[in-house]
Amino acid sequence: MIKEKVEKIINELRPFLQGDGGDVELVEVNEQTGEVKVKLQGACHGCPMATMTLSSGIEARLKEEIPEVTKVTSVEE
Repeated sequence: MIKEKVEKIINELRPFLQGDGGDVELVEVNEQTGEVKVKLQGACHGCPMATMTLSSGIEARLKEEIPEVTKVTSVEE
């Protein structure tokens, strides 16, 4: 159930990232720990502002909307 909520919010944030030439892909949601793993793509991958986008943008919004989310990390696959 958390995964569906996370997907909805990521889809709402996606146009902002795409506007800057980037994107985000949901990799995994651990329902037990509340950890969300995403993969930054396009211009977001390797961007100096990627950490800020992840923590101040994606993580902050997910935690605000979904209290069960405890942490958002970016993975390289």
